[in-house]
Amino acid sequence: MKIFVIVGMPAAGKNIARIYAESKEIPYFATGDIVRRAVQDRGFEADAKNSALISNELRGDDGMGVTRIALSLALKAGSPIVFMEGMRSWPEIELIRQDATSVVVVAFVAPRETRLSRIVSRGRADDSIDGFAERDLREIAYGASVPISLADEYILNNKTMGHALHALDSIVIE
Repeated sequence: MKIFVIVGMPAAGKNIARIYAESKEIPYFATGDIVRRAVQDRGFEADAKNSALISNELRGDDGMGVTRIALSLALKAGSPIVFMEGMRSWPEIELIRQDATSVVVVAFVAPRETRLSRIVSRGRADDSIDGFAERDLREIAYGASVPISLADEYILNNKTMGHALHALDSIVIE
């Protein structure tokens, strides 16, 4: 199984990979979806505070709990290619490499101001303008900067969605 691991800071455009995967009928597993589902299942309000609380809980002592859940779902999908998103540390990438034939880490990057304007416009319940810097620092503390720095491929997402989709397509069809 070939796994494309999608990484990036909040609002860098990782969701473009989901749109791409869905258009190609490629299974897509995101740790954020798992966290949001857990927040909802527990009857909590879907805000930034509760999302962070549940995320930390699911990550567990070694920080890889929610990745294990996503990887298990990906392996059960039975598809030759899957996308996974939300890995925030290099040990999570190494965990995935243990079970995949091939792993390609794709980093979506975008300028900070662009990401902030996306946070403002998308209006997700777990987004907060006031908490933007704090969220960035939490992601960095999780180790997110390492997979971004060591990615196999990069998509500079500062133009249109079409540009980013084209860039991703050129990576996937290699």
